[in-house]
Amino acid sequence: MTQVTWEKPVGIDSLPQAKRAGIQWKFVLGGAILLGAIAFLIISQTTLGAQYYITVADLLTTNKYAGQTVRLTGAVIGDSIKYDSEKLIIEFSIANVPNNAENLEKALYQAANDPNAMRLPVRVENQVKPDLLKGEAQAILTGKLGADGVFHASELLLKCPSRFQEADPNKAIAQPGK
Repeated sequence: MTQVTWEKPVGIDSLPQAKRAGIQWKFVLGGAILLGAIAFLIISQTTLGAQYYITVADLLTTNKYAGQTVRLTGAVIGDSIKYDSEKLIIEFSIANVPNNAENLEKALYQAANDPNAMRLPVRVENQVKPDLLKGEAQAILTGKLGADGVFHASELLLKCPSRFQEADPNKAIAQPGK
């Protein structure tokens, strides 16, 4: 008969205590680096995206947005709207609307009709002219300011606060037939 011996394989239990502690520290250090990187990405993206859009004055008076894609807002100047339906090019100008306006409808009206307001020409390509593109509408544009002084927009959103007014609930209840 043959003799069989059973030996315990060499594993973590048989390693010296100092070597096991080194392995644990590697996991702790790797985890800390990973959590630090995730925290950095979250914080940096939160601070970059904290402002939904900038104003015309912000874009034209500071150089920190030069060459960057930004989201911009302004009041559409009605007389400046031009549309080429064959090439799908929309051109118009927007006027600066202050950030802290309490009554947006009034602020859009004043900005669009003030000849001294800071203005910026806009060009949007490959887009059909939206129905809401009218004077005094709020334009929210995504794009870049070109070297030619024209804001080249890749996205155009429009809001018209005078068109969408809240209904008075008391009048709506008083006249159920209408």
